[in-house]
Amino acid sequence: NFYEEFPGREALLVALHDRITQRAMQNALTALTGFEDEPLRERVGRMVRAYISTTSSDPKWTRLAYVEVVGVSAAVEQHRLMWRERIVEFLVGEANRAVERGEAAPRDFQLTAVAFIGAVNELVYYWSMHNRSTPLDELCAELTRLAIAAITAPS
Repeated sequence: NFYEEFPGREALLVALHDRITQRAMQNALTALTGFEDEPLRERVGRMVRAYISTTSSDPKWTRLAYVEVVGVSAAVEQHRLMWRERIVEFLVGEANRAVERGEAAPRDFQLTAVAFIGAVNELVYYWSMHNRSTPLDELCAELTRLAIAAITAPS
């Protein structure tokens, strides 16, 4: 039955990564709905909590989303990078929203978004490998602080 649904391990990995990341992004977007006029810290905090709560809701999901999908093959890597670009675009949009609201100075946030994604990946992986001993609230708070500091840093 497996090979009727998936031609191989790569296809399964892509499907699972898609499912996790789509759900996490949808939950992040939903968490922002109705909070369009809230300050940057509130919006980022809601987004981070929704995304991380989703990807870390099951230890297997965490491992797959942050570790197992990296560098498996050219096809899987292309898929992962496609998602990274979508998330970068979303994060840059949020940073530009902060600029429009006077919460940050105008600049190119592309590298900032890529760096933040790297920080999220490494910190969530670290957290999961240490038996989730730090409360999820602290993890989300640290990621929110990092994002706010990166977006509002002087040019």
